[in-house]
Amino acid sequence: MGHVLPSGGGKALMNVGDAALLLLDHQTGLFQTVKDITVAELRANVSALAQIATLLKLPVITTASEPEGPNGPLMPELAELAPHAVYVPRNGEVNAWDNDLFVQTVEKTGKKTLIMAGVWTSVCVMFPALDAKAAGFNVYAVVDASGDPSQMASRTTLARFAQSGVMPTTTNAVICELQRTWRRPEAAEIADIYTVATPDYRTVMESYQKAKDVGSAQKQYQDRM
Repeated sequence: MGHVLPSGGGKALMNVGDAALLLLDHQTGLFQTVKDITVAELRANVSALAQIATLLKLPVITTASEPEGPNGPLMPELAELAPHAVYVPRNGEVNAWDNDLFVQTVEKTGKKTLIMAGVWTSVCVMFPALDAKAAGFNVYAVVDASGDPSQMASRTTLARFAQSGVMPTTTNAVICELQRTWRRPEAAEIADIYTVATPDYRTVMESYQKAKDVGSAQKQYQDRM
């Protein structure tokens, strides 16, 4: 069972019990057009989102507009890291929210907080994000788990998010908001997920473990004296 969160602060943060993760058009062909983030970083961040959603039992919905065309298939990591994800095929709609089955699948989760990421941010994320917001959902757009053909496209999209009430965020922030406390049974697994989105965190963990080992060895030596 997950840790029961305290009733103090954090009311403005996303509620893990009310959240669903929507991964939109993370297709291998589209990755080749992404210029505002490295594809390696993008894939790592998407993988981290899939992992935290799986660990904390968030519903995950994936979709692709035209996987048999030049946009390519979904990144294969998703099937491995989020095996419970529901894939919704589309009939060529650019905007996933134009697909009735996609909207029905989202509504069936019963969640009102939608965490969205996709390629392109300015299209595959923005279009359904704006529509979901208009439909009464709380929408978070994970900008570093999404990608665009240019920095200009990203900047204009962020401006439009701000105007519409869609909340831009990052992978690391999403993991932290969903975690909320280290005093939970999944803490060690969550720490490993941080190292996917933030590789340097692995060195933090390693240096901490080494310091513990040295301290333990010194204590054993002193106890023998």
